[in-house]
Amino acid sequence: MGYRELHLSTRPAALEVRDLHAAYGRTPILDRIDLTIGCGEIFGLLGRNGAGKTTLVRAICGRLRPLRGEIRVAGKAGARDRIGLVPQEIALYPHLTIRENLQLFGRLSGLSRRDTDLALDDVVRATGLEHRRSERVATLSGGWKRRVNLAAALLHRPDLLILDEPMAGIDLEARRQLDGVIRALQQTGMGILLITHDLAEAESLCSRVGFLQNGILAPQGAPRDLLQAAFGTRVEMILDFRTDLTEADRQALTRLGFRPSHDDQWTLTAEDPASTLPAELTRAGIAPAEMRFRRPGLESLFRDLPNPRQPASEEAAR
Repeated sequence: MGYRELHLSTRPAALEVRDLHAAYGRTPILDRIDLTIGCGEIFGLLGRNGAGKTTLVRAICGRLRPLRGEIRVAGKAGARDRIGLVPQEIALYPHLTIRENLQLFGRLSGLSRRDTDLALDDVVRATGLEHRRSERVATLSGGWKRRVNLAAALLHRPDLLILDEPMAGIDLEARRQLDGVIRALQQTGMGILLITHDLAEAESLCSRVGFLQNGILAPQGAPRDLLQAAFGTRVEMILDFRTDLTEADRQALTRLGFRPSHDDQWTLTAEDPASTLPAELTRAGIAPAEMRFRRPGLESLFRDLPNPRQPASEEAAR
């Protein structure tokens, strides 16, 4: 069976996590994690470095034994063979062709030679690699290597696909094309867990998202619902400065309710900032290089979340 659209109503969720607790030694990392990813759903896992994202993925993949909790993939516990994992780092053999890489990964995943060849035809069509399968991986751009990495994870037809920063290191056109591949896989009924720091990507691509902080996965929900709950009808006003601000300018911006975000940028969220604030900035003698307004997005929500306690770094805890 190839990657075609399926009826989803009678299928169990691609992933169910219930009351999951995990720790490294005596250091707690995950606390009461509840997560469901339905068939045909893309869930975005968001969080700061060290928040526990890698720990959660390791637990889902069976590489870390949790203190307690339940993990089911396609309705079954311990179903690691129903998971396809695409790591952040490219995991391919550069001296081999695309076809040779996929044949090797198919056999490593437990498929017979015949089943590997059948699956290979499906996955190269699903990822747009049909006309490039004879090319050596070493000659491919970053975006095409990402596609091959994805194809390797699809060979055994997983119910749950985990994508760890799939857009890292690729250009905008390659991102757009890979977005299309991910959306097409979603249409087949595959559940997808997307781990990303690109909040704009998560907002446009994900059915739901969850913020992992303090070892707790909250808030969770559809991006539109989370933004409505957090901001309502408020608008974000953004000021960009091309020169260093004086201390007096910084104090004036703070009094007006602005706060620094990154680089030389200050932001404020209010019901109608365009009505009075430009005039107040002029009276304060503050002249930004650029002033713009937008509806707050996930980046704004992420910025406003309470700072988590300092968790144990995942890298140090390994």
